[in-house]
Amino acid sequence: MSKAGAFDLATGVGGKIEKDEVLSAVDKYEKYHSYYGGEEKERKDNYTDMVNKYYDLVTSFYEYGWGESFHFAHRLKGESLRESIKRHEHFLALQLGLKPGHKVLDVGCGIGGPLREIAQFSMTSVTGLNNNEYQITRGKALNRKVGLDKTCDFVKADFMKMPFPDNSFDAVYAIEATCHAPDAAEIELGNGLPEVRSTGQCLEAVKQAGFEVIWDKDLAADSPVPWYLPLDTSQYFSLSGFRLTAVGRFITKNMVKGLEYVGLAPTGSQRVQEFLEKAADGLVNGGKKEIFTAMYFVLARKPHLDS
Repeated sequence: MSKAGAFDLATGVGGKIEKDEVLSAVDKYEKYHSYYGGEEKERKDNYTDMVNKYYDLVTSFYEYGWGESFHFAHRLKGESLRESIKRHEHFLALQLGLKPGHKVLDVGCGIGGPLREIAQFSMTSVTGLNNNEYQITRGKALNRKVGLDKTCDFVKADFMKMPFPDNSFDAVYAIEATCHAPDAAEIELGNGLPEVRSTGQCLEAVKQAGFEVIWDKDLAADSPVPWYLPLDTSQYFSLSGFRLTAVGRFITKNMVKGLEYVGLAPTGSQRVQEFLEKAADGLVNGGKKEIFTAMYFVLARKPHLDS
């Protein structure tokens, strides 16, 4: 799980957005959200544009601070964030019963961190579905770097309109991705969400889609270490995860300010860093109050049809 450096952060902000248009993109993105007076209907009607702008703006920050896998994990005592993320991805592969040669779909794959880990762990071929061109470009480069470009690939498409024939894959998974589908304010703003839903609504949606639910659980319920700990600057300190600590975030904030001032980072970079800080604080507060979880897990399968 590599981490981008300061130059990658500076040059990557904005993704495929022209550098002189980053500030206006930040303005437009922020105005979608209720935190800035936006309406839920507008977010849903324009979710593709909203989510694309979000990931163009934040991907380099994610990779700089978090690594290649943009998700949380059930974490054990004495376990590092990186180890917990890898173990969570292995857990998903085992729950899906993946076998060598299986074809697997990663819905909302980001830059492909989980895709690469799961493909190598289970010896499967994983296709990443993503609607963001910048993340796909970055993901393909990282696949080539580890020699997975022949067995794993990416498809650019909206996961609400998947371009695959029925029964194209042996298994499908999504990690903190389907929450971007169009159907509280700081969390929505800082995570590119049209709307925050309850776990009950998520489970009901799976059932209404025709799937047989095998089991579901909020994995955070019995996690020895809170899932939001890496974002809790009052509690978290780690040398390996230094960029996520209070001191690390302070350094990043001032580094971004300096890079923007000298023109290496586009105008608007500080604004992106600021709404990500708001998101982090919102996630921590929601996690502590147990009104928000990033660890709700559902395992489902297509029902068996009688011949």
